[in-house]
Amino acid sequence: MALKLKSPKNGPVVRNRLRLPHPVKTDIRICVICPPEGKIADAARAAGAVLVGEEEIFEQIKDGKIEFDRCIAHIDSVPKLNKAALGRILGPKGLMPAAKSGTVVKDPATAVKEMVGGAEYRERLGVVRMAIGQLGYTPEMLAENIKIFLDSVKKDLAQLSEKAHKELAEVVLSSTNGPGITLSGEFQSPKSTITPKDLTVL
Repeated sequence: MALKLKSPKNGPVVRNRLRLPHPVKTDIRICVICPPEGKIADAARAAGAVLVGEEEIFEQIKDGKIEFDRCIAHIDSVPKLNKAALGRILGPKGLMPAAKSGTVVKDPATAVKEMVGGAEYRERLGVVRMAIGQLGYTPEMLAENIKIFLDSVKKDLAQLSEKAHKELAEVVLSSTNGPGITLSGEFQSPKSTITPKDLTVL
């Protein structure tokens, strides 16, 4: 789903994280920086983390082995992470844990669960895109996901300052590599007959 925004140039970027009612499953690999043994590590593994530890992971990253898509750090492991000086490697890839992005936490297991079922969206060139369903979803499941996604972005827009006013201009739904269908126009009633001419793209 793509949401086109009317927005001023160089204004604040709309970005957030959202857990949909019906999460779109992805093969996301999550790394958790915390002591490799103990309750925190066990809970992180049980939640779905593929890599859990400290020094061993730091060495892998220094050797160029980055076998994960997201990285979370337990708050007590941050000093060790900073000492390892991995910012120049992980920073440009957007993988460096930070409190601001919600990836430095007290409870890594909960963060992993949120990340596995959640998804990030970010405005790029005035458009916010997000996967909101899969082929096996029912129309009702898609509708629920669309509503929650739209509500979330509208809240983000409402929180921007009046000087950086943005508004939702168009909502477009499409399959991967398929044509986009605008949802911004008037909806036909269930009994309407749609002619091939109505579906022609001019």
